[in-house]
Amino acid sequence: MLASVFAHLPVSIRGILESLPAHLRAGLEEIRIRQDRPLEIVFDRRCAFVTREGLTDADASRAYRPSREECKSLLELLTRHSFYSFEEELKRGFITIPGGHRVGLAGRVVLEGGSVKHIRDVSSFNIRIARELPGAGKPVLPHLLDREADTVHHTLLISPPQLGKTTLIRDLARMISSGETPLPAAGGPGAGPCGKPGGGPGLPDGPGSVRISSSGAGLEAGSREPARRPSAPDRPQRRAGWKVGIVDERSEIAASERGVPRFDLGPRTDVLDACPKAEGMMMMIRSMSPEVLIVDEIGRHEDAEAIREALHAGIRIIATAHGRDLGDVKRRPALRELLESGVFGRYVILGRSAAGGRLVQVLDGDGRQLAVFGAYCAPAEEKPSGWEILFSTGGRG
Repeated sequence: MLASVFAHLPVSIRGILESLPAHLRAGLEEIRIRQDRPLEIVFDRRCAFVTREGLTDADASRAYRPSREECKSLLELLTRHSFYSFEEELKRGFITIPGGHRVGLAGRVVLEGGSVKHIRDVSSFNIRIARELPGAGKPVLPHLLDREADTVHHTLLISPPQLGKTTLIRDLARMISSGETPLPAAGGPGAGPCGKPGGGPGLPDGPGSVRISSSGAGLEAGSREPARRPSAPDRPQRRAGWKVGIVDERSEIAASERGVPRFDLGPRTDVLDACPKAEGMMMMIRSMSPEVLIVDEIGRHEDAEAIREALHAGIRIIATAHGRDLGDVKRRPALRELLESGVFGRYVILGRSAAGGRLVQVLDGDGRQLAVFGAYCAPAEEKPSGWEILFSTGGRG
């Protein structure tokens, strides 16, 4: 994973980062390189400056400061020594490198006719590390299944940047394509982080909470009746999987190289790489007959129109959008129209808990809460996705 990132770094900066302790390298989320300013890393939701010796330090004055020549060399490596062949990427302010890692750019903007032509004199780089996390979608997927129609609900994932929405949508694509339709996570409703009871306001065992049985029936507040296991006919059946089409405009979901995905997206998935979403959705519909269409970061009117066309063709949509909650999304005109028309049957909202951990909420199309998952306290082999069930209706919605 990091090898593909380090291969694009100047030797001096690569050597410094390779000197970092192994546990820091394993948890890297961002590498921020700024000309003549402190070298910085983001890891495990924390940030620190990096010294010439490869040590972390809270004091910026002791950090290594990349030079103009190093930043120039970095840009040449990122563009494969062909600046103009990456003009379209530079116009959008980022480059995606092999492995699905996105490199954000900042510097002097060149305008042409009042529009951005490209960025020159690039002086800031934000390298965001892409990760494959099999199992990330395991607790979420049961709540997205439309069992009556034998497919998935139209779903919108909402998240601020850097909370893992692309990682989650990637794993959902893999599971849907593979036909993995797991039962909701063990532990039952009301389990707090690390299997301990407790939730807080709005969560099971919190003030004013109502515990929910696995059948979806509400019990009296404070009830300790154990969750009932679903009977055999209720259990989701494994099938061959659905045909999945991914329009990967930023080459982040699939990390394709020469059109071939490098991440595991399942056996029945087709990817249209580096193609604008709206045009790509229409191309997929005409050429690949997907049953489920997946796109990342929608927001323009063209995206909304393409989604409507997909709906008319009987295709299920899973998309992501930037935002903190439904209110944020509704403030964007193109997305507000989609939400108000009742297109989406499920919403998945990624955020942070009061303690700073990651939190995933699943809502139905009317905004009612179906499940809440929170990061567990310590890694465990039986929980590869890192989520602990806090509340769940049992995937019945």
